[in-house]
Amino acid sequence: MHSISIIGLGRLGGALAIAIDRAGCRLDQLIYHSTLPRPEVAKLPANIIAVAEVDSIDSDVLLIATQDQLLRPLAENLSRLASLPRIVLHLSGSLSSEVLESLRDRGVAVGSLHPLVSISDAVLGADRLPNAYFCVEGDIEAVSVAEELVKLLKGNSFTIESRLKPLYHAAAVMASGHITALFDAAIETLARCGLEPSEAKAILFPLLESTVANLRLQMPADALTGPFVRGDIEAFRSHIQAFEGEVDEGTRRVYLELAERSVRIAESGSATNVDRSGLEEAISMAKRKTEC
Repeated sequence: MHSISIIGLGRLGGALAIAIDRAGCRLDQLIYHSTLPRPEVAKLPANIIAVAEVDSIDSDVLLIATQDQLLRPLAENLSRLASLPRIVLHLSGSLSSEVLESLRDRGVAVGSLHPLVSISDAVLGADRLPNAYFCVEGDIEAVSVAEELVKLLKGNSFTIESRLKPLYHAAAVMASGHITALFDAAIETLARCGLEPSEAKAILFPLLESTVANLRLQMPADALTGPFVRGDIEAFRSHIQAFEGEVDEGTRRVYLELAERSVRIAESGSATNVDRSGLEEAISMAKRKTEC
């Protein structure tokens, strides 16, 4: 496998550095942008250097794991180096390889490599990379090398058109960040019943895990459970009444939008003999009240 350098040693860059080292691949330079890497990354067998001190990068492959807004100016600065890698891959979820065009102008094959896994810590992130899916796109040679790297990390790769990268990233945010935000709203709502937030989290978490387990085996239309599958209008009305004076308007709006989508999902599932027309009308009325 190729020799690799990494710029940006935060959670994602650090996780990849640890995982690449575990896979037996050679790390040349670990380049930090503003803060020193955490000890688990700093002890890896590589030259650790500040980005301002870099005068050449002789690795086969460079991975850039900085914040999105730094990618274009960083690529422009790197393009002035005397020696450049053959392949440069950035790790942004929302930006395509086009942001590295100044390096492409220097004859470098550029692309992007984004792991579809939630990484809140470098060490835990390294543990989660095997079996994860990685979105890759860019120049043909860059995509080929990215796919090799994913295979080395025991992950799975797929490719999309560069122009669709923001749409891909929006889907990823809905499946991860928005789920976390929704779970936070559920904790807050249950805590209104007199529980501590930590207790509410502990109570709700097995339910979340069982839902994820269902989704692993079934499509949403078959995995969905609850009042919107049953067409239980009275349960829905009791929820709306209970919200009064207990939850903020934003939580109420989120609940109603998801209620409407849940009915649409339920109607495409196996329980097609359930009359949900009254429930649909009740949701519409509640939404109109919210909009007034």
